[in-house]
Amino acid sequence: MLVASLTIFFSIAVLVWSADKFVNGSASLARNFGMSPLLIGLTVVSLGTSAPEILVSLTAAMAGASGIAIGNAIGSNIANIGLVLGITALIAPLPVKSALTRKELPILALVTLGAGLLLINLNLSRLDGFLLLGGLCATLYLFATYYPKSNDKELIEEIKEEEEELPHLTTGSAIFWFLAGLILLVVSSRFLVGAATDIALQLGVSDLIIGLTIIAIGTSLPELAASVASVLKGHHDIALGNVIGSNIFNLLAVMSLPAVIAPYSFSEQVVWRDYGVMTAFTVILILFCYFGILKGRTINIGRTLGSLFFIGYIGYMVLLYLQS
Repeated sequence: MLVASLTIFFSIAVLVWSADKFVNGSASLARNFGMSPLLIGLTVVSLGTSAPEILVSLTAAMAGASGIAIGNAIGSNIANIGLVLGITALIAPLPVKSALTRKELPILALVTLGAGLLLINLNLSRLDGFLLLGGLCATLYLFATYYPKSNDKELIEEIKEEEEELPHLTTGSAIFWFLAGLILLVVSSRFLVGAATDIALQLGVSDLIIGLTIIAIGTSLPELAASVASVLKGHHDIALGNVIGSNIFNLLAVMSLPAVIAPYSFSEQVVWRDYGVMTAFTVILILFCYFGILKGRTINIGRTLGSLFFIGYIGYMVLLYLQS
């Protein structure tokens, strides 16, 4: 148990560190080859921060630990809103920009609904995986072709902030960190899944619970670090965009790739408990954001809503413990 616990701790640390290097290398390569900061932020960085979840779920599916695969995807989305967004909002209010309601939030709503329809039969087939991958391609296309109008000062300002966040590396350094980060991501995810499976067996709990808790929190650490860092630098809207973008890619990429490679089934609790909690958090977030826009004023996700999300997340953790 001690060895497995230390392995999990060390693997998560390497996973988070290597994900950061992988994102820096990927973003710098994209920049050096002429990709726009907007496109890098919406695609390369968003997919890169979901790399830990993707690789962990792939490894789990191939190892037959389907509970970890599905638990990691849904659990990470719950952690992103309840833990990451909750803690970030407690540090500083997060302004909801109108650009967010035109771009990411409608996609998040559609993706959440679509994922639920695929999960309702308690399995993800290869066809389901390809449908989710199709949604991923469509989302990337929409992001890639979305450019602000010249009079959209709000979004232009957001792009400038995102550009400040992007790393500046030479092509040689970018290639090195891209490859090093990717290799370490693969290796650490394999150790993490193996150790988590061992602990689940020793404690007599399902791999689903491990995926929803330890692994989901661990793989959400890059989002937490990025969001807190953005807030401390004064880039509050980037923090909110990171969470929403990550949740979109978690549902489309993290759930789809394992299904394409090794289709898997899961218990009904995944739909009625875990997907239900994720959807509730998502609906509350979306309704709150659109409420301010309908009122015609700028609205902030402040400490009240942040506390609600954080307390809700703690309550969800308690529920998992009582049912394990």
